Amino acid sequence: MTIKEQAANMKADSPKMAAVDINGRNRALENIIEALYGHKEEILTANEKDLKAAKESGLEAPVLKRLKFNEAKMEDVIKGIRDLIALPDPLGREQLRRELDSDLLLIRESCPIGVIGVIFEARPDALVQIATLCLKSGNCAILKGGSEAMNTNRVVFRTIHEAAVASGMPENCMVQVEARSEITELLDCHESVDLLIPRGSNAFVQYIMNNTKIPVMGHADGICHIYADKNLNVEQAVPVIVDSKTQYTAVCNATETLLVHKDAAEKLLPVLNRALAQKQVEVRGTEKVRGIIECLPATEEDFRTEYLDLIISVKIVDSIEEAIDHINRYGSHHTDCILTEDDKAAEQFMRDVDSAGVYRNCSTRFADGYRYGFGAEVGIGTGKLHARGPVGLEGLCTYKYKLFGNGNIVADYAEGRRQFHFKDYPVQN
Repeated sequence: MTIKEQAANMKADSPKMAAVDINGRNRALENIIEALYGHKEEILTANEKDLKAAKESGLEAPVLKRLKFNEAKMEDVIKGIRDLIALPDPLGREQLRRELDSDLLLIRESCPIGVIGVIFEARPDALVQIATLCLKSGNCAILKGGSEAMNTNRVVFRTIHEAAVASGMPENCMVQVEARSEITELLDCHESVDLLIPRGSNAFVQYIMNNTKIPVMGHADGICHIYADKNLNVEQAVPVIVDSKTQYTAVCNATETLLVHKDAAEKLLPVLNRALAQKQVEVRGTEKVRGIIECLPATEEDFRTEYLDLIISVKIVDSIEEAIDHINRYGSHHTDCILTEDDKAAEQFMRDVDSAGVYRNCSTRFADGYRYGFGAEVGIGTGKLHARGPVGLEGLCTYKYKLFGNGNIVADYAEGRRQFHFKDYPVQN
């Protein structure tokens, strides 16, 4: 069966998926947990096979780190599913209740998007997160993982799909796409697929956006910044910067560039450089930075680079305005942070930086659906329409308007026999 045929079948089944009540969806998630535990050894063995092949092919360390799916990762995704079960139902929630006339009631209510295609990197844990998020939000999902994780993804997908269908979900609630060539066919499924979420390199995301009529939500890069303001607490700032860079380097919310106010450079950079050296971080600095600490030179290209590695570029700026301008020019509108004790500076930074996440005095690594209490995420949205930042359950829902009348016709209002008298009421959930 072609991808187009499978997508058409999913579109036909999407109303059935949307109609499953919250008890049915949560029961399916509980059964998925049991199934993952039941197939744990098979999953771990498949991952060892993928890791061996990846090492032999010379894949870089960040990719290998994302690819690894051990018992700890298994426990993490299981905990994520349990947290997802505990979240309230995102569907059927009233967002607006408005009386247009005495016998004409308008209600806006949340509902699933429908059929969502997600193309993601070589992370088997991402497959679990995406599949379960789509299930909880009542969406059908087409899942395309990285080829490096093919063996792991195959076993994980089969385990999840079988458990979901056995729990009463439609047969076409989710489909796995394996061949890279099938992506081209998926991009042509605009009649059946309601949304695409690509996760990958800038070039790959741009390719998806430029070659489909399907709406695309996602981000191309994760070039995150920290700005160290002149009024900062050095003792607090150093651990935040180190965590942002090193807690997990191979992810889109790790900090890639540090901007330091000229008045803070002498007191911050020597202490920070020693802390980064202990974590084996390679520092690349501008000429002014190299006048204070010993490090490699930074080029213009460094400020446009998502390293996903133990490398950080550092620049000294003359003002907060220069820092904001730099971030808006070189950043990817993902997540950026200011380290400051100055409330006015924080307010200016958080207002003027054009990013999905703007932080004060905390690690950029907090930009995550799980850490926001969304259960997990299907990706990060850096655009400004529909969903922005970590895309969890709410981001996988849209809404519909329900209008309840009593034989009302527009002619009565157009010809003046009746008038609207808009009156809002508290929503009922």
